Amino acid sequence: MVVLKRCVDVDELLATSSAGQADVAVVALDAPGLDPTAVDVLHRHQVRVVAVAADTESARVRAGRLEVDALVDHDDLELLPDALEAEVDEATSDEAARAGADLSPESGDRGRVVAVWGPGGAPGRTTVATSLASALALRGLRTTLVDADPYGGSVAQHLGVLDEVSGLLSAARLTADGALEARFGSVRRAIGDRLAVITGLPRADRWVEVRPGVVEHLLEVARACGHVVVDTGFSLEDDPAGDLVARPGRNHLTLAALEVADEVLVVGTADPVGLARLARGLVELRERHTEASVRVVVNRMRPSLGWSERDITGMVEGFARPTDVHFLPDDRAAADRALTAGASIAEAGDSEIARALGMLSDAVVPPPVPHRRRERRRLLRR
Repeated sequence: MVVLKRCVDVDELLATSSAGQADVAVVALDAPGLDPTAVDVLHRHQVRVVAVAADTESARVRAGRLEVDALVDHDDLELLPDALEAEVDEATSDEAARAGADLSPESGDRGRVVAVWGPGGAPGRTTVATSLASALALRGLRTTLVDADPYGGSVAQHLGVLDEVSGLLSAARLTADGALEARFGSVRRAIGDRLAVITGLPRADRWVEVRPGVVEHLLEVARACGHVVVDTGFSLEDDPAGDLVARPGRNHLTLAALEVADEVLVVGTADPVGLARLARGLVELRERHTEASVRVVVNRMRPSLGWSERDITGMVEGFARPTDVHFLPDDRAAADRALTAGASIAEAGDSEIARALGMLSDAVVPPPVPHRRRERRRLLRR
C-alpha cells in the first residue's frame, strides 16, 4: 500500500485523482467541498471514496447521499486498512441509502412535486407555477414554490418578494455542508400561512454554483413539508462539456426537477408559433423518458385564433398522450392586475383565468369529495 499524497482540500484531491495514480481516497465526510459532484468525479477516475466520520445517523445519511464507497468511524481507525483494501461494500452503501430514505415521511404522507415546464418563447410558465402554488395554499395545503429556472427566474418579482438573498443558492451551500434538513426554514420565504417561496438565482450566470444533486435533494426535503411546485427553465439539452469538466451543465437544474417530479405541466400558447413549439417540446420531453405523468396547459386561448379546444386537443394527442389538456383564457387585464400588485392571479380577485387556474389546481391535487360537492353546488347556484 502506497500513500501517494496528503491533499489539503477537495480541489487538490480532484486534481490528483485525474492523474490516474490513485486507487482510493480517504476523506473527512464533513470536508468543505465534498458533494455528490466531487464524489462523481472521483468515481469517474476509478477512485474509491472512503469517508471518515463519527458513527451517527446523520453521518450515515450524508454518506448515502454522497454515494461514498465506505464509511469508517473515526473512533475505530484500526478498521481503515481493511476498508482501503476491500472492494465496494454494497451492504454499507445500501444501509446508508436506507438511512437516507428513513428521513422522508411514508409515501402516503409525502407531498407531490409538480414541475412546470414549457418550450422557449415565454408561454407563461412562471404565471402558471405561481398561480398553482397559491391556489393550493388557498385550499389550506402547505405548499412550497421553488424557482429553479437557470436562465431568468422571476418568481420573486411575480410575488413582490424584495429579497436579495437567493433561497436556491442558500440551499446549495447547506446541501454541500449536509445541513439542509436542519436549516431548511432559512432558505424559504413565507408568503402566507400555507405558502413559502424558495427564490431563484439573482443573476443567470450564477447557475454554476448549484452543483448536481442540489435540486433533487432540495425537492425531496421540501416535499416532506407538503406539496412542491417547481418553476423550471425551457431547455432540455445536455451540456456536451459536462463529460470533460467537473462543472455541471446549465440545464441540469431543469432536468433534475423533471426527474424528481411526480407530474409535469407542459405550458404552451394557443397561437400558431406557440403550438409548433409545444409540439416539438412534447416530443423532446417524451424522448427524455420521464416517468412523471404529463399534463398540458394551453395558455392565452382566444376565439380570434379560429380553432376550438377540440382542435388543439387533437393536435396535442398526436404528439403525446397527456393525462389531460387544460385551457387558460387570454385574460390580459387579470394577469396585468396581478403582476403589478405583486400577487398571483389566484389572489388578485375573481376572474375568468383565476377560475380556470382553480380548476387546474383541483385536477393536479384533487380535493376531498365534500369540497368538490360544495364547489359543484356553488357553480350551480351561480
